[in-house]
Amino acid sequence: MIIIDGKKYGGPCSCGRNHEMVTKLAVIQNGCLGSFDTYMEEAGLLGKRCAVYDSNTYNAKGLRRPPALQEIILPPENLHADERATALLLEQLEPDINVLIAVGSGTVHDIVRYCASERGISFVSCPTAASVDGFCSTVSAMTWKGFKKTIPGVAPVIVLADTQVLCQAPLYLALSGVGDIIGKYTALLDWNISHLLTGEKVCRKIEGMTRQAAKAVHSSCRQAAKREPEAVEKLTYALLLSGLAMQMMGNSRPASGSEHHISHFIEMEPAGVPVHSDSLHGEKVGVGAVLAAQEYHRLAQIEDIRPYIHPYKPGTEELFTQIFGPSLAPSIIEENKNNCMDGITPEKLAECWPDIRKLIASLPTVLELEELYREIGAKRTLNDIGVDEALLPKLLDYSPFVRNRLTFMRVRQMINRGIL
Repeated sequence: MIIIDGKKYGGPCSCGRNHEMVTKLAVIQNGCLGSFDTYMEEAGLLGKRCAVYDSNTYNAKGLRRPPALQEIILPPENLHADERATALLLEQLEPDINVLIAVGSGTVHDIVRYCASERGISFVSCPTAASVDGFCSTVSAMTWKGFKKTIPGVAPVIVLADTQVLCQAPLYLALSGVGDIIGKYTALLDWNISHLLTGEKVCRKIEGMTRQAAKAVHSSCRQAAKREPEAVEKLTYALLLSGLAMQMMGNSRPASGSEHHISHFIEMEPAGVPVHSDSLHGEKVGVGAVLAAQEYHRLAQIEDIRPYIHPYKPGTEELFTQIFGPSLAPSIIEENKNNCMDGITPEKLAECWPDIRKLIASLPTVLELEELYREIGAKRTLNDIGVDEALLPKLLDYSPFVRNRLTFMRVRQMINRGIL
């Protein structure tokens, strides 16, 4: 049993910020859904409740459904966190509902979180699979008119994760959660490189929480792949901890870097790049982390970067239209309007290069990650997620544009291609 007290994470911090924390309590315990009413009363969550499922989860073996006066069951076929699914939920939601309960994995949570924000009501999380790290987040990872973006939502007041249910979930869902957490290594590296180059603030408490989550999963995922309850508990704890870090930050910076941008690029299926994958988000993130680590370590072999760098050239509207197509290009152009690379000159990059190389040296190697994935049966290559390996150069070149966030993959565009 693991209990997370939200009060320990909120409040004034040495980074100078006052971190807001909506989540009061998270419980990871066998059978905790049996005490649902008690936890709701202790959290002061009164009034009429609506529980939201997809039909697969609703009929899941061993699931104790939380008591609710309304239940909405979404069709699982082609269910995505998008405008269609949120409209479907909102049109069924009774007007006097005070609390929305998400019972499921990542997609259902993103849909419910967004709708709770739209209605201005409380949100409760009941994960049924340790598949993603967004359960405690304040943002919803949505595909809006084809554009993958994070949209403000609400964090859950309480999280009840029943390990009896989590251990019975299909194994590939837990392996997706492992991939999402392993991706924190590159996300944190990108954040710290941005701190070096631009002075972007890094809260060491939040950074430490996220790194703790990554290390916990790295050390226990072999047992989680065997469905050992204690390891599944640790994986779930890591996923919740990562979400709490995002909640404290107010955005996804601690948990999302170049590995997520690769995943988002694939999910957006841009018109100019024939890419498609039916794999889960965490599976794509796990592969993205391998690809990013491979490229980062390759470039870090260069001791003197000065002969190979040039000023950064922002993407043009013509390029964005060519790659993303006319339907996605306007969103990409808007996203990149305020260039996150402003002020990073070749001289600045050369000055910071020795420290950047030291940071990259702490990143797990491709061999380490591939061996880990192979051992637990996780997807580890583009082919594994149904993407042509020949598209790798385009994924590396164009994925940074899906988010106006400084990553080393975007900095890479200042370095001459073909070296090494």
